[in-house]
Amino acid sequence: MASLVELVPPSVTGLMLRGVFALPDPVKRLIVGAPVRRDGQELSLDAQLLLTMMRLEGERRLAGGSVADNRAGLARLKVLLPGMPARPVVTRAVDAGGVESRLYTPKALPDGSPLLVFYHGGGWVLGDLETHDTVCRYLAVHAEVRVLSVDYRLAPEHPYPAAADDALTAYAYAVEHAVEHAAELGADPAAIAVGGDSAGGNLAAVVGLLAERTPDFALLFYPATDLSARRRSRDLFAEGFYLTDADMTWFGDHYCPEEERRAEVKASPLLAEDLGGFPPAYIATAGFDPLRDEGEEFAKRLEKDGVRVALRRQDDLIHGFANTWSLGGRAREALSEAAGALRTGLYAGPRGGS
Repeated sequence: MASLVELVPPSVTGLMLRGVFALPDPVKRLIVGAPVRRDGQELSLDAQLLLTMMRLEGERRLAGGSVADNRAGLARLKVLLPGMPARPVVTRAVDAGGVESRLYTPKALPDGSPLLVFYHGGGWVLGDLETHDTVCRYLAVHAEVRVLSVDYRLAPEHPYPAAADDALTAYAYAVEHAVEHAAELGADPAAIAVGGDSAGGNLAAVVGLLAERTPDFALLFYPATDLSARRRSRDLFAEGFYLTDADMTWFGDHYCPEEERRAEVKASPLLAEDLGGFPPAYIATAGFDPLRDEGEEFAKRLEKDGVRVALRRQDDLIHGFANTWSLGGRAREALSEAAGALRTGLYAGPRGGS
């Protein structure tokens, strides 16, 4: 049976949610109860409040059950958490080599600006251009870049390696059209980054390793980097922090049902023999996230193989924090930091891919 909150239109629930987040911290602490501590970390008050409000939605899970219901659930979050940066952003549809995409251009951004090719999260099964619209707008405005958001094919209708193939195709299109058809994207061909969150971070990592023309920078939010094994954080944060261990098992089974293929680099970039050709990177993990350890292991492997990498554990946040920036607080701070890293990496970093 639907909960009372689920019967309320998402737009109204969203207003209620933002109203609760605007309350003074002492009142919010009374609502959520005692602080949550695990593995030497304390969950932020904002994250704890968001989890409490999500539980009022009837213990909605990110995955499990039917694919259609899960896709609808993630789409509902887009309505619950709308957000528009103060600076207007122009969007238009782009056919990126046969892969539906959307180009975001902040108002007054000059031609020849850097470009971020972005892949949305959702476990390779959920998500689309709309679920990550606000994240793309925020990054475009605060990093002063164009963003090409890629609507890659989803599992189980299109299992591995369809998403990775689409990610590579869209990136190749961006490179070609920045170099040979500059007016098409208005991008600097010597400043093209890849980025994404969760499953999208996985796809961005795959592109960083396998693309013919290496990106100039990589921006990865809590990426999935190894589908073949589980690490300590999968057990530490298996339940209660939005993304669960069971969710990751469900996603993996839908995306790459042939378990023997999960060790391929196109599925698990962490398992590449040499990561030395990867672009400079900023990798953000969340402290209370089942994927925390594999994302951080990927960063350490990059550093070991000679890649310049900035690893930032947002130790008081949960998986998916980038999508909640419109609520303000810690999530917005974390996304702002990432946008700053992207801007620095593309405007001040070395130009030209190999």
